[in-house]
Amino acid sequence: MNRRELLLGVASLAAAATAGSAFAVADSGHEHHHHHAGNPNQALIDTASDCILRGQICLSHCLELLSQGDKEMGECARSVNQMLATCNALQQLASQNSKYLPALAKIAGEACRDCEEACKKHADKHEECKACRDACAACAKECRKISV
Repeated sequence: MNRRELLLGVASLAAAATAGSAFAVADSGHEHHHHHAGNPNQALIDTASDCILRGQICLSHCLELLSQGDKEMGECARSVNQMLATCNALQQLASQNSKYLPALAKIAGEACRDCEEACKKHADKHEECKACRDACAACAKECRKISV
């Protein structure tokens, strides 16, 4: 490919992107009259989201300390990692109001309680663990409301 072909290709892509933007702006006046009742699981979605965010921060902190030789953080990292896996699925099923949500909420609640216990051991020394512990407690509480 020579320089001229490259420039023509880039110009074509730019033109296509501009046309797409123009269509999006032209269509922005389109009004939707769909009525959306709020998601009945919004509180669970919110607490799972917070749990995921706080858990990712905690896990990163644990891994950093583990890399420095602090083996005390191993249990915390493991429980946070497992909580993250279940809360990611929980958040998705809650958003879809899935029929599988009550069963998963039971498991996710257990994972959150385990993570809460593991983080509790470090909460007085590490703000990341304290925040994760608190988020897990809130998520576990929401999970209990709908679990089977």
